[in-house]
Amino acid sequence: MADLTFKPVIGLEIHVQLATKSKLFCSCSTDYIGVAPNTNVCPACLGLPGSLPALNAKAVEYGVKAALALNCTINTATRFHRKNYFYADLPKAYQISQYDLPIAEKGYVDVSTEEGGSYRIGITRLHLEEDAGKLVHEASDGRLVGADQSFVDYNRGGIPLAEIVSEPDIRSAAEAKEYVTRLRQLVRYLGVSDGDMEKGSLRVDANISVKCSDGRWGNRAEIKNLNSLRALERALEYEIKRQSQLLAEGEEITQETRHWDDVEGVTRATRSKEEAHDYRYFPEPDLPPLILPEGYVEKVRNTLPELPWQKMERFMSSYELNETDAMILSEHMALADFYEACVEAGASPLRASNWVRTEVLRVMNEQKIDITEFPVDAAALAQLIAKVDDNKISTTAAREVFDTMAAKKVSLEEAMKICGVEEGGISGSDLEKMIRNILENNTDVVETIKSGQDKKGKKQKFLQGLIMKEARGQTDPREAASLLAKLLEE
Repeated sequence: MADLTFKPVIGLEIHVQLATKSKLFCSCSTDYIGVAPNTNVCPACLGLPGSLPALNAKAVEYGVKAALALNCTINTATRFHRKNYFYADLPKAYQISQYDLPIAEKGYVDVSTEEGGSYRIGITRLHLEEDAGKLVHEASDGRLVGADQSFVDYNRGGIPLAEIVSEPDIRSAAEAKEYVTRLRQLVRYLGVSDGDMEKGSLRVDANISVKCSDGRWGNRAEIKNLNSLRALERALEYEIKRQSQLLAEGEEITQETRHWDDVEGVTRATRSKEEAHDYRYFPEPDLPPLILPEGYVEKVRNTLPELPWQKMERFMSSYELNETDAMILSEHMALADFYEACVEAGASPLRASNWVRTEVLRVMNEQKIDITEFPVDAAALAQLIAKVDDNKISTTAAREVFDTMAAKKVSLEEAMKICGVEEGGISGSDLEKMIRNILENNTDVVETIKSGQDKKGKKQKFLQGLIMKEARGQTDPREAASLLAKLLEE
């Protein structure tokens, strides 16, 4: 028994809210975050008698677009089904979804490994369906703890979802996390969803079973509504251990749906796992079959942007960036566009990479803004980088000017005036005069250095710091260090 090993088998169902302005089968707004409950609703999304669904063409386009990027085969003739179940957040008592004829199937996505390799995860299908409403649980004193009443908000009900179902090709919690990360990046690049897990725009259900080395298989458990990458990874790691332990002890694993308790760090059984026949699927009688016209798929394919992994490869080959830098710059399309605009404006690809990855991302983090809101445009940054490359100003002075441009939202010329930075800086005889003055005012430090007591070079670095402070960054640090060393030898 001690020699038994266990192999997890994981498949994920990812529900992606599509970024349409109206719902899947009616014209109600999809804006539900921070909106008064039950205001963006109508007879169709509330399931009132006599109302009829009307398919949102943009949702179909977004679904096809995502499927093409996932290398799926598009079914040009498909249809919708009713998935029947009763729950408070489903006012019609059925969900309009797709069953035996999804809009796309048989795709794949390649995911990178920590070792630098890659592995392929199959996509079983991508289908369209409507989202459910949102339940809010609350205690009588207004707190969530000890909730004794529930409220339902149907604003979310009917928002279009693309459900992406993977093959059971995932073998670890880390692989699952990387796969979801890749898909989230993809839908953001395509513009079909914001992929924000915190808002519920991307939700994950995980199906997991464990195979024992003696040939035994455990039953599959489904973990519902994992709303963060951390929760996904922790839940799968726990479930792998739980199921492996049960098999090791000769116990049977119950096929069931489980809920992840993020506070306790455990999964808990909620209900027995349903099969497809439990939902009594049947064709939606109020919608005709969906037939995509000839040329439609190719038209959508022509709108696909350069995908993130394609962009990363191009950055490495065209700009000679290393893999890590190219990955950071290509992670978000808007950041990649900013970087390329900087290069096109004349900045060296390597220098632009360094500035964007360090200074630009630092300011974005400090100001808590997106690159689309960045106060310094790419052309201005390119001009600043050029001044450093042409030795007109030092890197230290350039950083001060850049921070001023970002903080005060002023032009490069205005920022240089505010900072007192002039082109050309301090060099030659002017720099020598300044250093001699600093040495005369710090004779004790000079004596320590000349007597050989500054073995770690701390005193000399102290003097270099005084020089740069006095020069306000308007001198080349290398020239200053070289001249300081020369004067200390006199």
